[in-house]
Amino acid sequence: METMEKLSFYSALFTAKSVNFGLRLLKSSGTSLPGVTALKLSKNFLSFLSKYCEKSIITVTGTNGKTTTAGLFAHILKTAKNTVLHNEKGANMLSGIASSLAVNYKPFSKFDYAVLESDEAYLTKLYDYINADYLLVTNLFRDQLDRYGELDTTAKKIQQAIDKNPELKIFINADDPMLYDLGSSNKRIFYGFEKITYKTATVDSQAPAEAVNCSCGNDLTYEQRYYAHIGRYKCENCGRTRVEPDYKGSVVIYDNFSEVYINLQNDHAANELTRNLYFRVPLVGLYNAYNALAAISAALESGISPYIIQQGLHSYKSVFGRAEKFEYNGRNVLVQLIKNPTGASEVIRTINKNTCAKLLIIINDNYADGRDVSWLWDADFELLKDYPNTISVSGIRAYDMAVRMKYAGFAQEKIEVIEDIKEAVFSAIDSINEGEQLLIMPTYTALLEMQKFLKDKK
Repeated sequence: METMEKLSFYSALFTAKSVNFGLRLLKSSGTSLPGVTALKLSKNFLSFLSKYCEKSIITVTGTNGKTTTAGLFAHILKTAKNTVLHNEKGANMLSGIASSLAVNYKPFSKFDYAVLESDEAYLTKLYDYINADYLLVTNLFRDQLDRYGELDTTAKKIQQAIDKNPELKIFINADDPMLYDLGSSNKRIFYGFEKITYKTATVDSQAPAEAVNCSCGNDLTYEQRYYAHIGRYKCENCGRTRVEPDYKGSVVIYDNFSEVYINLQNDHAANELTRNLYFRVPLVGLYNAYNALAAISAALESGISPYIIQQGLHSYKSVFGRAEKFEYNGRNVLVQLIKNPTGASEVIRTINKNTCAKLLIIINDNYADGRDVSWLWDADFELLKDYPNTISVSGIRAYDMAVRMKYAGFAQEKIEVIEDIKEAVFSAIDSINEGEQLLIMPTYTALLEMQKFLKDKK
């Protein structure tokens, strides 16, 4: 039986690699066809592949930040000279994961780690095929209601996956009350921030926070709310309070980077010299500081030295569209994916009118984006009403975005509508001077379209 399974696996693997080679010749990207092929030819493709992992399989899920968190952690592991399989492009449904692994796996070899980002709804399906050692959960926010439903529905889907593996160890964002009960029967490792300081001027978002109650049904109160429902919380009724983090951080947020300080608890610190750690994170915003804290915590738990972690953070290159910076014809471009009100509001808070010469917002409503774009009205675009430069809007729902900006109080005569995405991107780049920065905020399928015409232009 083992021999037949092995033959089936390698037949599927080499066929998937051939399909990928053909797609590259045709210059076709962003497809999960190799993975679809592998799973079609070998139902247990992922199960068999996981047998070649010698150390740990780490899965990463959550609403925001899973691609960046998984990417940071995988890169830190590679910096420590480990062999790592990782679906680095963010294809996080079953066929996408299979595709990435089939393309990157070297036949007949073993690897040290697998770092697998998974869509929240597909995690339980992934766990049908692999026995993960760790699950890292970033956060839960309202996202694509037409696909996921409300927050408790998403939490239940993740819990159903956890229930399949009682030995699973779980990294949990202690500052998200939606994650408090998650995996309560499993070993849990918490990370969170004690103090957040902004070194540049910022304003609090007025976007409505998620309606999150304690499990006893009463409202939560906050000692400090960092954004949305993330913060240091407690319930005055039943006494439930935020869990004390195992990896306790504080962060100083600058325009283009953050400084993260971590205080290790006694059972995580070898001695006083290793108790207090400092890391410089070359990514924008508080949300990315959380992603970095999650990845750093997982790396420390895996036995990676602080020195190697800092090397990994320093040399990390952002995944396309996830706080990615590049230069085009002497103009600086920053691409930040947006897909829900909380994520969009946090990106908007990072916009510095003195450094951002132009803003381009691209909104699509394809299936992968979520058909319902009503979330635009919950994102805090009001923060842009005094932005002094032109804002361009593009994509399938360009006019919806233009209306949203008008109602946010932004001057109508400074809103530029260019429906064609490629035309809008190059027009925006051409409209700024050398050395100036363009910020592009696309939804997911708009990002994929941009990737096609910008991939050779960096």
